[in-house]
Amino acid sequence: MKQTRTTPAVAINLAMRSGSITDPADTPGAAYLMSRVIDRGTATRSADQIAEELDGRGIALSLTVTRHLFSLVCTCLAEDFAAVMDLIAEVLIAPTFPDPELVARKREVVTSIRQDDDNPAVRATEALMAMLYADGHPYGRPTKGTVDIVEALDREALASLHRRRFAPGALTAAVVGDVDPGFAGEVAERAFGGWKTLAPAPVQVSRVQPATSRRLRVMPMMNKAQADVAYGFTTIVRSDPSYYALWLMNHVFGQYSMCGRLGDNIREKQGMAYYVYSALDANVVEGPLFIRAGVSGSNVDKAIAAIDDEVAKIAQDGVTQKELDDSRQYLIHAMPRSLETNAGIATFLQNTEFFGLGLDYDLRLPDLLRAVTRDEVNAAARKHLDPARATVVVAGPYESH
Repeated sequence: MKQTRTTPAVAINLAMRSGSITDPADTPGAAYLMSRVIDRGTATRSADQIAEELDGRGIALSLTVTRHLFSLVCTCLAEDFAAVMDLIAEVLIAPTFPDPELVARKREVVTSIRQDDDNPAVRATEALMAMLYADGHPYGRPTKGTVDIVEALDREALASLHRRRFAPGALTAAVVGDVDPGFAGEVAERAFGGWKTLAPAPVQVSRVQPATSRRLRVMPMMNKAQADVAYGFTTIVRSDPSYYALWLMNHVFGQYSMCGRLGDNIREKQGMAYYVYSALDANVVEGPLFIRAGVSGSNVDKAIAAIDDEVAKIAQDGVTQKELDDSRQYLIHAMPRSLETNAGIATFLQNTEFFGLGLDYDLRLPDLLRAVTRDEVNAAARKHLDPARATVVVAGPYESH
């Protein structure tokens, strides 16, 4: 709980440790489908009643599923805080998954999956994750599942997953805004105090070893105007001491598209890519560092060669002191901007809680970044980046030679 008085509003972020990794192995997509229907009826409210209560207060309830978290997020007026907390607590605790609502939401999810199947960017990214996290690893499974799986899921499948994985001991609530902390505690106790379900056992996710050789997969989609390249490696867990060095390295490399080496060379100087960037997702197990690029089919080979060249350069030569200093300053000054809204603060608090970073993490982060040396950044690049160990997927109007 963090009290702010900038505006008479409150952000509520409820995160259940029941993300896509808790899907049964044979039904990936169950948690995602649950997120689409969990707010469509409870023990005492119909879907229409829930919608009317939210709409009447001008509230949009956002439900998202990541690998590890199932989240309900909204912002309401301070005067509505207690009523809204009661409502979304009931949505979280006592959903009924009515069959008519489930049928409608299944149609929406199936449509979304079919759209993804026709999208080269999604196809390339999902295929890359399946290759980096193979043999049924939950990180490699599609979050939305498949059409066949979603069509076969029924009310009992969702209710069973809810009974097994949703419990007060697996829930973290972040409340930020114009509300007294004592009152917020009383409201939370009233909303959740009667919930006595035992906490589920944590899901054990197996560690991942980096690839030892280069791999390429081509997914021809000849009717598309653009090819999408997904290129990546598995790297480190979030708790690894080298996280800040690798984060800074990735920022120099291409975290913000045109601002990094990848964008400057491949997009701006060579004009080969509609977009190109890199992203680091250190997580509970070794997360990916991936490079994404959108190019014309005729430029795929050149773009991959250019990515290889940039990967080799940063691994062999490292970053300059100026690049490191500029990235460090950018990341230090970017953090306050991410905490300008109640919702941003609530998200930050959830992230620090999930990874056990401590309530003073926002105060410690600048010094953690300042402590990183150029040698540490360059060592991280050498360890994790090597074109000979890259996993590459191309989806679009391209065929391998």
